[in-house]
Amino acid sequence: MDDVIERAVMRVIENIQENFGEQITIDDMAHTAMFSKFHFSRVFQRVTGLSPGRFLSAVRLREAKRLLASTSLNIAYISHQVGYSSVGTFSSRFTRSVGLSPSRYRQVLGVSRKSLAGGASRSRGGGTATVHGTVTSPLPDRPVFAGMFVGQLLEGKPASYTVLSRPGPFVMDDVPAGHWYLLAQSVAEGCDDAVNLPPTTEVSLCVARRGPIAVGEQGGTHRADLTLRPMSSFDPPHLLALRDVLAAWNQEAWNQEGDG
Repeated sequence: MDDVIERAVMRVIENIQENFGEQITIDDMAHTAMFSKFHFSRVFQRVTGLSPGRFLSAVRLREAKRLLASTSLNIAYISHQVGYSSVGTFSSRFTRSVGLSPSRYRQVLGVSRKSLAGGASRSRGGGTATVHGTVTSPLPDRPVFAGMFVGQLLEGKPASYTVLSRPGPFVMDDVPAGHWYLLAQSVAEGCDDAVNLPPTTEVSLCVARRGPIAVGEQGGTHRADLTLRPMSSFDPPHLLALRDVLAAWNQEAWNQEGDG
């Protein structure tokens, strides 16, 4: 990739990391990059996988997760601190992206206090395809989450997911028709808070993205191997509160099966 483009995008990302609480516009970002607005938006998405606005929103919500888990600041104050003028808008976007409301996330503290347990697997149901492959990782003995998502941001409910106790083979059944991104993450032991912090030079949070994977109406089997790597500044934040959201979804599915 062109070094000039990477440096321009990095300037914008660094500005976002430092000033996410301010009202940053696309024009502001393009000015920082020293590109036209149209050219900037196109190259930013090419480098990060997200539009500039979506990346900014993800950084703001990641900071909100950190503040909710590590401080007693009230939700209205946190919403203002991370750049939202409306608490209602903040709460709805947080809930949609993280999978829990801000108040519920604070109660359970998300993934930042307990590690994922391996072996879980779940799909929405109604799908006909199987996605399988092998995960390799610089963290050989740590759990790995992998899921099929609509976009390149780990947020919201995946079409199907699995949690491995360690890197290795995986299978996700009942994947519905559509175009999906296979996203994965693994956190080093003792570094669970890394999911709510900007990337560092340490191998504390490893990620992988692959896709889009086109799943047809006829289903079938798709091979998709993943190689996790240390998260970089170009990677969008991971927003999903994995441990607690997955536990809630599995409990909901268990209850539905019991009712049936």
